[in-house]
Amino acid sequence: MSANSLAFRRINQFPIIEEKHNVKIIKVATRTIFALLTISSMVANADVLDPIAQRDKIVSEANWKEMETITVTLDEHSYTPNNLSFKAGKAYKLVLKNEGEKKHYFTAPEFYMAISTRKIEAPGQGEIKAPHVIALEIVPNGALELFFVPVTKGSYTAYCTIEDHRKQGMEGGIKIE
Repeated sequence: MSANSLAFRRINQFPIIEEKHNVKIIKVATRTIFALLTISSMVANADVLDPIAQRDKIVSEANWKEMETITVTLDEHSYTPNNLSFKAGKAYKLVLKNEGEKKHYFTAPEFYMAISTRKIEAPGQGEIKAPHVIALEIVPNGALELFFVPVTKGSYTAYCTIEDHRKQGMEGGIKIE
């Protein structure tokens, strides 16, 4: 056994068999370096793409004076419009108006994790400031306003979790571009 092989064995506690294993050593070292670079890249970028961790920064840097308002009407078994599109980095107010006779939900957990929420308002009643939600319940003739900045691009689904409403068509698509 060469001195180099013995030193490597002591450092890494791997059994080494001469010549043929030099190639294996290089492969193991290359894989280890690649794994470490991948992990360090993920750690370094973890906060960059995380709308929850970076919420305060994203919300404070958004241009709320140029906020776009989009209204979705909830009725018995439908959202109108049922497909929404948002541009990442832009400020929005999503108004959810329930014109139905029953309460309805706007459930979109993946979407809510992909945005930085400024606040949720019940006009004339109050507001909630929280990093994210899973679902919003809107009572008959009620409304909620979600102020947010889309962050993570992708396609998401919104649906009502009341009884069989989703099966009857109360579902919509959300896209962040």
